[in-house]
Amino acid sequence: MATLSDETLRKILVQIQQTAIQSQRALNVSTQQISSKDRERKILQLTIKEISAMDEDVHLYKGVGKMFMMEPHKTMIGDLKSQEKELTDDINNLNKKAKFLEKQFNDAQAQLRDIFHHAPKQQ
Repeated sequence: MATLSDETLRKILVQIQQTAIQSQRALNVSTQQISSKDRERKILQLTIKEISAMDEDVHLYKGVGKMFMMEPHKTMIGDLKSQEKELTDDINNLNKKAKFLEKQFNDAQAQLRDIFHHAPKQQ
């Protein structure tokens, strides 16, 4: 019976460690995605600011594949604001995901601490 409980304990420990490692990796990926999207959003905000300062009769061109198409001023600003909103929503969702992953990682670490803290008392 003792080897069975030891084997079960090992399986549980391995599972908790794997959960902690996976959570930590996913958290790192989410953090990188957040910083990347935040950089993109700041660039868009700067572009919107610069375009808004221009006269409406200035010709604006939007890159489409290998060519450029002339876009009306209002359309260009509307598109950029739409992209900014999407990035903001993505960042908010990634922040929620990061908080969940951080909680999952902390819970796994707490479980490991509890197991190792109570293990000597059982023997």
